[in-house]
Amino acid sequence: MSLTPLLARGSAALLGAAAVGGAAVTAYAVRETRQFTLRRVEVPLLPPGADPLRVLHLSDVHMTPRHHRKQEWLAGLATLRPDLVVDTGDNLAHQGAVPAVTDSLGPLLDVPGVFVHGSNDYYEPRLRNPLRYVLPDDGTRHTDVPQLPWRDLTARFVEHGWLDLTNTRGRLEVNGLDLAFVGVDDPHLEYDDLAAVAGPADPGADVRLAVAHAPYLRVLDQFAADGHDAILAGHTHGGQVCLPGGRALTTNCDLEPERARGLHRHPADSEPGDRGAAWLHVSAGLGTSPYAQVRVACRPEATLLTFLPLAP
Repeated sequence: MSLTPLLARGSAALLGAAAVGGAAVTAYAVRETRQFTLRRVEVPLLPPGADPLRVLHLSDVHMTPRHHRKQEWLAGLATLRPDLVVDTGDNLAHQGAVPAVTDSLGPLLDVPGVFVHGSNDYYEPRLRNPLRYVLPDDGTRHTDVPQLPWRDLTARFVEHGWLDLTNTRGRLEVNGLDLAFVGVDDPHLEYDDLAAVAGPADPGADVRLAVAHAPYLRVLDQFAADGHDAILAGHTHGGQVCLPGGRALTTNCDLEPERARGLHRHPADSEPGDRGAAWLHVSAGLGTSPYAQVRVACRPEATLLTFLPLAP
């Protein structure tokens, strides 16, 4: 028998197997976007003797009105009864998403909170090559699309008492603790005005927290050098498409992939107690772009951070 038919059948079998394998991976990656996870992290930074402070960190919700499962899961976070909510942006992904976001937050809007916006709060998502999520940031910023109703979202947050930290400072008293905040507009769009918030963190506050959507190094460097105790950010989606074990390939900014999500130090080689250093928590976020609804080894998340007192 000629080898040609055998080779043809073999090639067809390999292509068929590859197609089945590709479909299976795609199905897994789509399913992963709905495997919402609550992470719990402890951070020692409160004054000695203080009661623990429970901080819910939300980021990158990327909500559309049709995300019913995400809305239900987000609404369930109110049962955690956090003392403070920190929202690091990219809540929107649709012109009609503001009611879906605020209704899902529900009672959490009555908890003390602070927020900043990200690029996907400002501008409609657009179709893009999904491979860009595993490639280094090429510096392209798409602002030539319609704006989303971010002003409406801001108004809803503010009317519930949340602090808008867009290139400014703020202050809250929570559970008897004096909390000083600083925040910047989205560094990914280069909307951050670091000069407006530069200067030493308030030494009289019990806790000094810095907030940004995208954890670009220029922002982290200034916040840490200014003496803020912790920095909270999102934007990276934890890498979104990761290697087995959750190793990120990219962060969509200049933060190294090893710190794409979770609790770290900044600078990376610093230790607790070092001057000019801070804790850094990067959320992998709850959503994705509507045009790239896949996650691999990187489940969507919210994080309950418990701030603990330092040892006397």
